[in-house]
Amino acid sequence: MARIRLPSGEYRECEAERIIDCLPEGVGLIARVDGRLLDLTAPLPREGEIEILDFNSREGREAYWHTTSHILAQAVKELYPNAKLGIGPPIEEGFYYDFDIGDGVFTPEDLERIEGRMREIIERNLPLKRVEMSREEAIKLFQERGEPYKVELLREMEEETVSVYWQGDFVDLCRGPHLPSTGYVKHVKLLSSSSAYWRGIETNPVMQRIYGISYPEEEMLREYLHRLEEAKRRDHRVLGAKLDLFSIHEECGAGLILWHPKGAMLRRIIADYVLDEYLKRGYQLVSTPHIARGELWEISGHMGYYRENMYVFEKGGERYVVKPMNCPFHILIYKTKTRSYRDLPIRYTELGTVYRYERSGTLHGLLRVRGFTQDDAHIFCTPEQLEDEVLGVLDLTLHILRTMGFKEFKVVLSTRDPEHPEKYMGTDEEWRRAQEALIRALERKGLPYEEAPGEAVFYGPKIDIKLVDAIGRTWQCTTIQIDFNLPRRFNVTYVGPDGKEHLVVMIHRALLGSLERFIGVLLEHYAGNLPVWLSPIQVRVLPISDKYVPYAREVYERLRSEGIRAELDDRGLTIAYRVREAEEEKIPYMLIIGRRELESQTVSVRRHRVGDLGQMTLEEFLSRIKREIEEKTS
Repeated sequence: MARIRLPSGEYRECEAERIIDCLPEGVGLIARVDGRLLDLTAPLPREGEIEILDFNSREGREAYWHTTSHILAQAVKELYPNAKLGIGPPIEEGFYYDFDIGDGVFTPEDLERIEGRMREIIERNLPLKRVEMSREEAIKLFQERGEPYKVELLREMEEETVSVYWQGDFVDLCRGPHLPSTGYVKHVKLLSSSSAYWRGIETNPVMQRIYGISYPEEEMLREYLHRLEEAKRRDHRVLGAKLDLFSIHEECGAGLILWHPKGAMLRRIIADYVLDEYLKRGYQLVSTPHIARGELWEISGHMGYYRENMYVFEKGGERYVVKPMNCPFHILIYKTKTRSYRDLPIRYTELGTVYRYERSGTLHGLLRVRGFTQDDAHIFCTPEQLEDEVLGVLDLTLHILRTMGFKEFKVVLSTRDPEHPEKYMGTDEEWRRAQEALIRALERKGLPYEEAPGEAVFYGPKIDIKLVDAIGRTWQCTTIQIDFNLPRRFNVTYVGPDGKEHLVVMIHRALLGSLERFIGVLLEHYAGNLPVWLSPIQVRVLPISDKYVPYAREVYERLRSEGIRAELDDRGLTIAYRVREAEEEKIPYMLIIGRRELESQTVSVRRHRVGDLGQMTLEEFLSRIKREIEEKTS
């Protein structure tokens, strides 16, 4: 008898040939047994608890979207038999599939036709059948079917046995798991198409990528499409131009941001705030250069594993690198002295600008750039201090992000693959202690988290904190990473109570991720309507006509002297036009000055998106706005 836990939490025992035979009709999408994900049509395991996953789980959603991508590929092959299959993974929301269709592109009319065929395939309710075969058999299969990209992937695989999935006459190379049949997919929508280089390499053929989304309920699809429209309205690239914050120029270079005065002010406000918070928490401010000799990056290992993403050049017979990250510099500062356990923890922080070569097809406004400023920090501590240090980072992260206006978070703990410990650096004991410290810190903070086995990088486990914005999208920003690699490479040590040298435990942490990406997320979260404390311009003073300009200037000067970021707009345009312009520029407050205001020595206050608040003395207004700034009201 097998013990099965349903998505509802109910348990049942069953004896049957397949997992699906033990389930009520339509319940579940895939199964998990001892950390392995299985098709529901897989044989019923006789050992271990069987957990049934539905669309409410991350793994269930990924399987749902992955199966839909196979349906998309089948539809394209039926309509365009000469199309060559690339890859079709699930993504954060939805899926895509890449196709080689020669010199053509998919039009909106093509997408409608393909979507219609997908619905037909769903109606056919074709079973998805997993077949395992040798790699050589799979190569022969896809060669016979004229799929060169699948053959290329297979030739690079190390596994001798691979799996394919059949649905009707269509077959795809895939590890799975998948839904039992195409009929499990209910509501689908193709969203867009674009060009993409095969495997992201610019010398490779150009593929046509189709993006889509699918849901088990129609209302869920409607809500998603509404969020998509809202996301277009909030696009930070549009807002950046409209609010005169930043620009990107071909003459300067793709992925390199030019900050305009208002954008530079926004950067400074955020930078000053986070640095003040870091210094309060015992961090020490450091500053490091933008280039370093290639030898440094040889020691760190970046030259061997990361060179294609680095800017390397020669000068005076020496090789230099434009820094892709700050950590080796912070290590060198640490190593200028012999450190005792009594000196630890040491926390270095820097707003360090780094440069990484990102392929042109991946660049996206502020969210994916080639030059960016990390709110970086590195903590050097003993193993005994690790848990408290992680807890301190979590506490600081949530304080800052909540102050910025984010209320909901999704936390992922990435751990090593227990099946393949040989792929990871560090001893079993180091990994056990590090992972347990991260878990205990999360539990002490009361943060629910999702564990992702096998998702840790080779040099240590990590915590990722994803922000949930105003329209429900998640954004990866915060990373807290344990590192077993660099302390060994650079021999970063401290003298313990026993008088011997020991390797430090090193924590990399970036709370905002980068200023560029975070500002992009912030603009979309607020739809450009930044709270007063973050707004580059907090008040615009608007005299109705020239005769009120002298008093308006007095008001403006007083605001400036009180530390308020103010502008005086005394252009000879109608007051209605200037108010409308200030509203479009999302200025939080407008102070309108005319005859009544001059006579009573007051100001008429207008709040962005609210309207007129009436007349106030300047002292009353200053009290109001200073309170908002001090409380950092969102």
